[in-house]
Amino acid sequence: MGKAYPSNLGFCEFGRGLFRCRFRPLNDRVARRWLAAFATLVIGFQVAAPARAEPLDVFVAASVAAAFEVIAEDLPELSIRISAAATSSLARQIENGAPAKLFISASALWMDYLNERGLINAASRRNVLSNRLVLVAPRDEDFELEIEPRMPLAARLAGGRLAIADPDHVPAGIYAREALRTLGIWSDVESHLAPMPDVVATLNLVVRGEVPAGIVYYSDAITAPSVRLVGKFPTSLHTPIRYEAALISPIDKGAQFLLEHLQTPAAEAVFLRFGFSLPEKREAQ
Repeated sequence: MGKAYPSNLGFCEFGRGLFRCRFRPLNDRVARRWLAAFATLVIGFQVAAPARAEPLDVFVAASVAAAFEVIAEDLPELSIRISAAATSSLARQIENGAPAKLFISASALWMDYLNERGLINAASRRNVLSNRLVLVAPRDEDFELEIEPRMPLAARLAGGRLAIADPDHVPAGIYAREALRTLGIWSDVESHLAPMPDVVATLNLVVRGEVPAGIVYYSDAITAPSVRLVGKFPTSLHTPIRYEAALISPIDKGAQFLLEHLQTPAAEAVFLRFGFSLPEKREAQ
C-alpha cells in the first residue's frame, strides 16, 4: 500500500493516492486519556461572560423584574444593574439618553418606537417571552366572575374601582382595554378605573385590598399569595403579549452575551417558573 504510520490507536497507511486508517479497540486506560483530552478541549472553547469594571445597565419592563433579578444573580461577572418601570417610561428614558445597554419591552410598539429613532440595534431584536392577562381579587374577598362577553364586571365592583395599568401608555393597560372592548364592557367600566403607572403598582392595589379587583399579568398574579386568580382572559381578546429584547446602540459586548443567555435553557427555566411562557417556536423545540 505505502508508508504506514502506527500509533497506540492503530495504524494508518498512505499510498497510491489513498489514505486509510485501521483502529484497535480502545482499552480503558487509553479511552480515559482521550476522554479527558476531549473534555479539556470542550471546556476551553466554552464562552465566558466578558469581565467588566462598570455596571451593565439593563432596562426591563416592571413585570419582568423579579425573574430578571434571579437571572442576574447567576451572572455576577457582568455587574448587572436593573432599572424596572413601565415600558413606555423606559423607552422615553432611553430616547432621552439614559445609559441602557439592553432593553426588554412588554410591547412591540415601544420597541418599534426606539427602532424608528435609530436607538436599538435592529438585528439584535428578539421575541423572548409571552404572558397572559388575568382578573385578580384580594384573597379574602368573595369575588367571582366568569370571563365572557357582556360580563357584569362594573356591577360586581359594587362601587369600588378596577385596578388597571394606565391604558393610554402602559402595555398591560393597553392589552386590558383591548380585551374589555372586545368583551363589550369597556364603556361600562371606564369610569370605574384606578389607573396605575405600571402593572406592579396595579397588583399592589389589589394586594393591599384597596380595590375589589384588578387586571394584571399571570406572571404577577402567581407571585402574590395574598391575591386570588378569578379568571384568565382568552388571548384572542387582545393583541398578542410579546416581550421583546434588543441591544441599545452602540453594542456592548456584555449586553450581547446577556441577550444570548436569555435564550438558554437555564434562563428560560427561570422565566417559566415565574409564570411566563416562551414564544411558540421555541416551546416546540
